[in-house]
Amino acid sequence: MKATITHADLKERQRSIRDGFPETMALRVHRAISWIARAEQCDDADGGFIFYWIAFNAAYAKEADFQEIPAGERTTFNSYFERLVELDTDNRIYNAIWTGFAGPIHMLMQNRHVFNLFWLHQNGMTGNDDWEERFVSSARVFAHAVQSRDTVKILGLVFDRLYVLRNQLVHGGATWNSGVNRGQVQDGAAILAFLMPVFVDIMMDNPGEDWGQPFYPVVG
Repeated sequence: MKATITHADLKERQRSIRDGFPETMALRVHRAISWIARAEQCDDADGGFIFYWIAFNAAYAKEADFQEIPAGERTTFNSYFERLVELDTDNRIYNAIWTGFAGPIHMLMQNRHVFNLFWLHQNGMTGNDDWEERFVSSARVFAHAVQSRDTVKILGLVFDRLYVLRNQLVHGGATWNSGVNRGQVQDGAAILAFLMPVFVDIMMDNPGEDWGQPFYPVVG
């Protein structure tokens, strides 16, 4: 399924209202839209996922994230998600998830190959022998978040899984266009393709919010 908001839609809207954007927010949106455009050009799930993830980084990453190794990117993710959901008065994110991707998201959450503790156990890291129990517990937490319509929690759990997939691809832990575990890459790319344009559109709805200082400004 393709995103309901395309790069062309976002770009057209950006051009019509960007004069009112603060400089830092304008740069975030401009960069995120550019990577969404590149992702749409991909005819393979691996490339699409990576380029959509770069768009995600452009939209959310804080200056402090580049000054030192972050204690946990989950905190940065959740801060961004909390702000988006708070501003999303029409529940566009929740509806986008459950109108378009209820099935793929459930499949992702049930896939051990995108559960970080599974890989820690596989690599002999001590303290992870109970990964299966914690995997089941995570599924219960996700089910409760769905029942309570806790969109921030849902996004946090989904992006925990997507982050494992991101690491596999970006750090060379997978073969390009591999026939192994293709479903998780295809689902991950499709989920990002559906959500990232919504995230950027909500940011453009709220240019007065402090979306943070990009660490790499434009320097001539």
